[in-house]
Formats: sequence, C-alpha cells, structure tokens
Amino acid sequence: MPTKLKRLAAFGIRSMPPDDGSAGADKFAMELYPRIAQKDISVTVYNRVYAKKNVYQDKFKGVQLVNLKTVKFNGFDTVIHSLKATYHIIRHNTADIVHIHNGGNSIWGIFLKLAGKRVYVSQDGVDWQREKWPWYAKIFLFISSYITAMVPDGVIFDNIFAKEYFEVKFNKSFQFIPYGSESTIVTNGMEIFHKLGIEPGSYFLFVGRFIPDKGIQYLVPAFERINTNKKLVLVGGAPNPSDFELKIKKTSDKRILFPGYIYGEEVLQLMKNAYTYIQPSDVEGLSPVILTIMGLGTPLLCSNIRENQYVVGDTALMFQKGNIDDLEDKLKYCLDNMDVINENAENAFERANTLFNWDKVTAQHLELFQTG
Repeated sequence: MPTKLKRLAAFGIRSMPPDDGSAGADKFAMELYPRIAQKDISVTVYNRVYAKKNVYQDKFKGVQLVNLKTVKFNGFDTVIHSLKATYHIIRHNTADIVHIHNGGNSIWGIFLKLAGKRVYVSQDGVDWQREKWPWYAKIFLFISSYITAMVPDGVIFDNIFAKEYFEVKFNKSFQFIPYGSESTIVTNGMEIFHKLGIEPGSYFLFVGRFIPDKGIQYLVPAFERINTNKKLVLVGGAPNPSDFELKIKKTSDKRILFPGYIYGEEVLQLMKNAYTYIQPSDVEGLSPVILTIMGLGTPLLCSNIRENQYVVGDTALMFQKGNIDDLEDKLKYCLDNMDVINENAENAFERANTLFNWDKVTAQHLELFQTG
C-alpha cells in the first residue's frame, strides 16, 4: 500500500548549496530535494562542514540543513559525517524515510532500519573500481556492495550499466532513475570573464573535481600539444589535498587557467559560453555535468565510456578513453569544425529536454519512496 511521505532525511552529499569539493551528488541534491519540499514534505539534508568554515545556512529553498563537522581526510570525512548524521536522525527523529547517497554509506542503513526507518540508497557506479580510492577504501566499498544489495528498502541507480552489474551479481532487481537536465536561462553578465581575462567562446572548459577518475591527466597534456590561441579553463580542485592536483597544476602552459571553485550563475555563464566543454572521465555514473552542458546547448567532447555514450547518443564528439593522442586529435577537430560541433550541441539540447527532466526524476523518486 502507498505510504504518505511526510518526513525525508538525506546524507552522503557534501554540501547544499554546493561548496568547495562538491560533485555530481550535490548538484543532484540541489535539484531534487527543493522539489520534494514543494510537495509539503519535510526534508532535512545533512551537510559536511570542515574546520575553517564558520558561516552556515540552516535553510535552502525550503530544505532544512543540518551542518555537521567532519575531518578533511580522504574517505574518513565521509565515515565520520555519515556516523554523525545517522546518530542525529535517530536521536532527534528527523525523518521516517532516509535517502543515503553512495553505497559506501550503506552500513548506516542497518542502524537506521533497526530504529524503524525506511532506507533507500543511491548507488551511482561500481565504486571500488575508482582510482581515487586507496586499497583499503576499495576493500571497504566492495564489502559495502553486499550491504547495499541486501539491507535497504530500495536501491536507486542512475547508471544503467551499474544496475545491470548489481542485478547479475546479486540476482535481484533494482531501480533505475536517471539524473535530470533542465534548459537554464543564463544571464549575460561579463564579470567572470573579466575576472579570468577571457572572452566568451575563446576557451575550452572542464568543471569538476581534480581526481584521477575525471581524466584531466589526459586533457592537460593533450591540450599542451595543440596550436591555438584558445585557453583551457579547469574549474574546481581536489576535495582533499592531493599530489594529483599538484601535478596537474605544474603545467608550464600559460594558456591553462586554474580559477578554483566557481558556483552558481558564474559557472553557468562559463558553461554556456565555452567553445567546447570537455569531460575526459575514466569513470562516470550518469554525469550531471554532461546533462547540464546538453541542456545549455554547449558543444561537448567526452570520453567514449559507455555511460557517456548512453547519455549523449550521437550528439557529442567522443575520444577513446585514456588516449591522449586521440584526445589531441579530437581537440583539433573541434577547432577545425565549428559548424559540426554546434550542430551536435543543438541535437544534444533536444535530447536532454526530451529524455531527461528534473520534474520527472522527482516524481519517480517520490513514487518509489511512497510505494517501496
């Protein structure tokens, strides 16, 4: 029988609204939970807070925010934050249904279910295969996959291939709900362009975390090889201090810019006005950034991993995953074939608006939460 959803809590993201180190799950949360809150449902989201930050919001678009301090140490920040969030939910009875992000947090579902909560987990991929994790984290994530499959009331995948993997491995059926994409009206402000010393259309762009999964270790050397006056703007950084980020930033190419984290309207302006957006990932779920780029009608060049192929269809230029030479060739192709990449962008815009929609995504989540 359908259950009236009155109180929902969520944890496993980094921050709402997004902050330094945020990723796709934070974009997802920012789109999903305010829409749920509009349905006269109490929504509580647990933010991670690191030592140096001392100004916090307690509300965002109708969503109650609980800010819990954690450590800035790769992997352990998640464990400590999720433990605190679980305790807070049980101790203060903030929800009847709990939505957990990342299968590595599934262990907390055991305690939440013992406390009488219904638990749903969003699993965006085969986490233990991600290179960003040290060996001990990969072992933990592999073991957690069994908890993910067996403990929650439901498991939600945005990645159709990860869903198939889990279904074969555990002989169970799981839910597939993709991320959404919206056509966004972007203002024509020029402040961010003046700040970075660039002009609209004069740069390639990447936005995301500086971790091996995202493939910028291929993008930087590929761009260094091409002869162009265009810039490469790499927005973001490492969620925790890393040697990987330091190596990326050691490039001597003055055309490559590292403006740090940029959010809100300014990052949308950069996305909308990029000559081409580049997503060189080795591993992705259903990439929220790619969906945003498609919804903005911006030309896209991405790796040919099957998750990306599923999202873009034939509306983006692709290069062979991890192949710097091929990425270099595709960058040159973009420079020489503006008409082709712009036509692709128009087709991507139509595809995003037809197949991916945040209101539809919200309705699918609500139906699952209410019916189990």
